[in-house]
Amino acid sequence: MTTSSFTLPRFVSERFAQKSAIRNIGLVVAASLLIAISAQIAIPLQPVPMTLQPVAILLVGAALGSSRGAAAAALYLVEGLSGMPVFAGGAAGPAVFLGPTAGYLLAFPAAAWIAGLASERGWARSMMTTIPPMILAVATIHLGGWAWLATAMGLGAQKAFMLGVAPFWASDILKIAIAATTLPAAHGLLSRSRP
Repeated sequence: MTTSSFTLPRFVSERFAQKSAIRNIGLVVAASLLIAISAQIAIPLQPVPMTLQPVAILLVGAALGSSRGAAAAALYLVEGLSGMPVFAGGAAGPAVFLGPTAGYLLAFPAAAWIAGLASERGWARSMMTTIPPMILAVATIHLGGWAWLATAMGLGAQKAFMLGVAPFWASDILKIAIAATTLPAAHGLLSRSRP
């Protein structure tokens, strides 16, 4: 693999996932658990808590690639739906998908896919090329949440925006900055360490 063709998802795939189906599944399961752990680091705001999940979604997608990243995010949702206490505050079960956080949660696979696709295309090699797709991925999460709060929860567009999007801007900038510095650093470190 040349330096120009090296990407984080390709590295993960060649080192782990292509060796066996069990390892491939293990990567997806481990990534879903990382998302679950990030949900427990939360600031309880209403109606939606502020968590580290967006950072986990960005990093999982970028490291595993679009398909595996989206699969990990989808598995996380299935784990919560089945009753495992993986959502913020240890919440679980079908009722969560009727509550105020449902739109954000349902957008996680799409956001992970966006981050993964960007990484597969080599955009995680520098901070400047990492930032735009990470903004798009986080915006996808907020769009899902905003739409859900406005329609399914009956808050209307303006109130849903003020309660479900606006309070997260400052933390989102920090989350995107974490991803935009971590991913190029990991890319550089791994590209130098390969044989």
